[in-house]
Amino acid sequence: MEQAPPIGIDLGTTYSCVSVLQYGVVEIIPDEHGNRTMPSIVAFTDRERLIGKAAKDQLTSNLENTISCVKRLIGRKFNEKDVQDDIANLHYLVQNDEKGKPIIEVDYRGETRNFTPEEISSMILGKLKEAAETFLEMKVTDAVITVPANFNDLQRQATMDAGTIAGLNVLRIINEPTAAAMAFGHNKRTQNEHKVLIYDLGGGTLDVSILEMDDGIFKVISTAGDRNLGGFDFDNRLATYFAQKFKQKYSIDLSENKEAMAILRKHCEVAKCDLATKTMTKISINQLSDGIKFEQDLTRAQFDDLCMDLFELTLKPVEKAMKDAQLKKNEIDEIILVGGSTRIHKIQKILSDHFNGKELNRSINPDEAVSYGAAVQGAIMKGDDEGVQDMVLLDVTPLSLGTEVYTGDFSIIIKRNTPIPVGDTSRPYTTVHDYQTSILFKIYEGERVMACENNLLGEFVLNDIPPAPKGVPSIKVTFKLDENGILYASAMDKKTLNKKEIVIRKGQLSEEEIARMMKEAQQFREFDEMARDRNKACFNLKEYINKVKFTLIHLADRIQEKKQKQIKNELEKVSGWFDENENTADKNEFEDKERQLFVICNPIFSNFV
Repeated sequence: MEQAPPIGIDLGTTYSCVSVLQYGVVEIIPDEHGNRTMPSIVAFTDRERLIGKAAKDQLTSNLENTISCVKRLIGRKFNEKDVQDDIANLHYLVQNDEKGKPIIEVDYRGETRNFTPEEISSMILGKLKEAAETFLEMKVTDAVITVPANFNDLQRQATMDAGTIAGLNVLRIINEPTAAAMAFGHNKRTQNEHKVLIYDLGGGTLDVSILEMDDGIFKVISTAGDRNLGGFDFDNRLATYFAQKFKQKYSIDLSENKEAMAILRKHCEVAKCDLATKTMTKISINQLSDGIKFEQDLTRAQFDDLCMDLFELTLKPVEKAMKDAQLKKNEIDEIILVGGSTRIHKIQKILSDHFNGKELNRSINPDEAVSYGAAVQGAIMKGDDEGVQDMVLLDVTPLSLGTEVYTGDFSIIIKRNTPIPVGDTSRPYTTVHDYQTSILFKIYEGERVMACENNLLGEFVLNDIPPAPKGVPSIKVTFKLDENGILYASAMDKKTLNKKEIVIRKGQLSEEEIARMMKEAQQFREFDEMARDRNKACFNLKEYINKVKFTLIHLADRIQEKKQKQIKNELEKVSGWFDENENTADKNEFEDKERQLFVICNPIFSNFV
């Protein structure tokens, strides 16, 4: 059987996109509604699970069971400040599980269910996989998935876990701005060394990467970013502003009303998008709270003033990436805009002004570029397409990796912006107490001097060290980083060759949990298929009832009165049953009622065809 080419997936905070490269051309795969991007939203109801546009459409009527922005929770710890700040703005329930991870609680099919961020993400990935299989008309297995450049090790592993649960073989995790650069370079080969700054501002994250491009070779020099800065934050700023306006006018505080704030935030997102092409727009909500209609004008200048401090924050990663790359502003050949939030005029002006008025490159679709580049990388890895055989990606690790030493300092083993993959990189360690027989190694990532101020990835113990005075034992700690940025760590006593090895998975899913979630994901797909079949049968019956009504009116003067009465009686029975059972009947019941009506109507109507 022919094997499907790898797909490229941009798993976004607010929207996701899937692409495929075949026959030298990258194609953006539409969802079932024909849209080239899909809302990263999952909803649970009494009857079914909805993903994408269908989930977004019912958000305000099913608020607590509609999950969005889950990318901001994946691979994170519940007590992190950024996570707590995000939870305060989410309309669904997020709790702390026994591992200290955020877990999402919903009501689904009449029972309370808990889902990890990985599971919710896997549902979005599974929907994109289905879209690809429909488009390609074959089973899809392989995928390259993108993540923000400054995603840490835990977040990258969690994203890979989500892909596995969705039934995907994740060939590689690559950074979003790097993928965007590959999209740019796939269509514009440079014969001379070309330095490119990718500015990727999406719905939930900001990434800045600087690359050298030279005839198909993509070498990342530096990367920086903010995991909690994007369009979602601009929407929240607007929603907070208009909630204050509402309170001033009506003395009603909306801040504790999750439904009202979600409705307001949704309208603010639309207004923000409007201001990309207009200088003025209007917020108009028929019933925001207590039946009150709320209307307010919003100008582009007001929007800019409200969000200016956030806009200016976007320059910090730019400055950091430039400093790490040791480049001057005039040494950047291209500044490429990626991500929907780069459509904001003030963002463009601030960035251009920072580079002394340099014109920004908007030649690639900001919503599709990351997925496009992931598809190119997938084709490179499989070697299936001649158009990419001479393209090479050389990426870097976004954060320094190391261990805590006895003083509490952070001892770096792999420095930030080191090209990946990184082979065995070692440092010597020893004991700090006489006759010490074991050492606890705590592994961190980050840039702070004190280890505890960085992100703890995991820990392990090397035992059975031969007793000796402190400083005598010779311990070699080795780190290795694979092409996905996943860390492998080991410690070895050089005298006894006793060795302890681990893959850093602290706080993430175990193999048993992943296996269970994969099984449940298959059950979800079966439930979804049953729900789709039921909804289709329901729709078909409703359409046939309407068709019979229309035909009866159209042919009223040509059908015998006795036969008209016969049809009307059956129509009344089936219509009455439908009104009572539309929300509870199953597929077979709808089909039976359609057949029941058809048996009476078709012999009569067929005489007039």
